[in-house]
Amino acid sequence: MWVARRVLSSLVKRTQYAGQSGLFCRPQHGSLPELELRYLQCTCCWRSRVPVASFETLNVNLSSSNEPCKDDASRTLDTCYTPEQRDAILQLLNTATPGELAGIKLLRGRKSLNIVEYRTKNGPFKTLESVVNVPLLKHKSAVIVFNSILNPTVKKERKVRIQLAKFIRPEVDKSWLEDASSIVSLICGTNKIAWAHVDRGMTVLDWQQVDCPNFLRGTYMASAYLHDVSSVVALLPSADFYIIEKSSISVQNTALFPIMAHMRAVEAMLFALLEPKNSPAESNIPPRVLNMMRTAVGRHFGLMVGESRTSGAQTVRQLMTESVTQKLPRINFPQDLLVKYRNSFQMGSRRGGEELCDALLQAIAFYELLSDCS
Repeated sequence: MWVARRVLSSLVKRTQYAGQSGLFCRPQHGSLPELELRYLQCTCCWRSRVPVASFETLNVNLSSSNEPCKDDASRTLDTCYTPEQRDAILQLLNTATPGELAGIKLLRGRKSLNIVEYRTKNGPFKTLESVVNVPLLKHKSAVIVFNSILNPTVKKERKVRIQLAKFIRPEVDKSWLEDASSIVSLICGTNKIAWAHVDRGMTVLDWQQVDCPNFLRGTYMASAYLHDVSSVVALLPSADFYIIEKSSISVQNTALFPIMAHMRAVEAMLFALLEPKNSPAESNIPPRVLNMMRTAVGRHFGLMVGESRTSGAQTVRQLMTESVTQKLPRINFPQDLLVKYRNSFQMGSRRGGEELCDALLQAIAFYELLSDCS
C-alpha cells in the first residue's frame, strides 16, 4: 500500500506541471531552494550591476561589463578642475625648476626631472591630461600632484628633525652638516670599496674604487681585513665628513649572515681609522664619520621595489648625460671622470660599477635631503 501511494503521488505532481514551458519549474518542499538574482557592482562607477547568480547569467553579454565606465572614462582631468585651478597648476608645472618641483608631493627624485625633460622636448603643458604622458606620472599620481599644488602643506620644524634623524647616524646638529664644504661617500662591497668626493656645489672632485682581495676569504682574518681597509683609507681625500653606507641586511636573515658580518667588520674598521683619536670627550666637535641608511637613498631616487633596492646604474648614466646636456645639471662631473666612466655602467658591463654608482648616489642624496631639511 505504501508503495502504491508513493507512485500515485508522483503521478499527480507530474500532471500538475504538465503543459508548463521552460526547463526548470518552481521547486517544491524538499528540493533545492530557488536561486535569487544577485549582482556585482562596477568598481569604477559603483552604479551599474551585472547578475552573478541564477540561470540568467548564461545569457549575459560579457562585453557589457566594460560599458558602465564609458561615461566616466571620457571625463578628462581638465574637467575636474575650474579654469583658474587649471591655469595655476599648468603655470607651476611649466615654469618650476626641478628643485621647486621636488617640493611637491610625489615629485621628489626622478619624477621632477621627467617633467622638466618632457616639457623641454615637447613644449609647455597645455592641458592637465597631457601631464599623464610624463613617465612615472600616471592618472592617480597626477591627481595627487595637482591637489598638492592647489593645497600645499607647510612642513613643521618637528617633522624636519625626524626626517633628518632618519637617514643619519649618529645624530648631529644640522648646522654642522650645513657648514661642511665637502664629503666623502663610502660604499663597501663584497670585494671592493668605492668612494665619491663631492663638494657643497654638487661637483664631483674624486670618484674611484679599490679592489680588496682579502674580503670574504678564509675565516675573516682580522689582519688581512685591516690591511685592505687601511690601504683604502690612505687613498681617501680630506673632507669634513665621511659618510659610510649602513646596509639594510636583517640579522634574522641567516642565509646572509656571512655578508652582514663582513659589512659590519669593514664598517667598524672605517669608523676606527677615520675618526680623530685625540679629540676631547666634552669638546664641541662633531664626529667626522657618519652612517647613512641605504634604504633612505633608495627611496630618494625611486630605486626601491618593496623592501629591496634595485640597481642605480641607469640613474647614474642619466646624471652623467645631464651634466653635459643641461645648463644646470643635478651634479657636475669633470671631463676626465666622464671619459673614464662613460662605458662603466652599461647593461652587461663586467667592470663592476655598482659600488661606484651607490657611492655617488649616496653623496647626492645626502646634500639633497639636507637641503630639504633646511
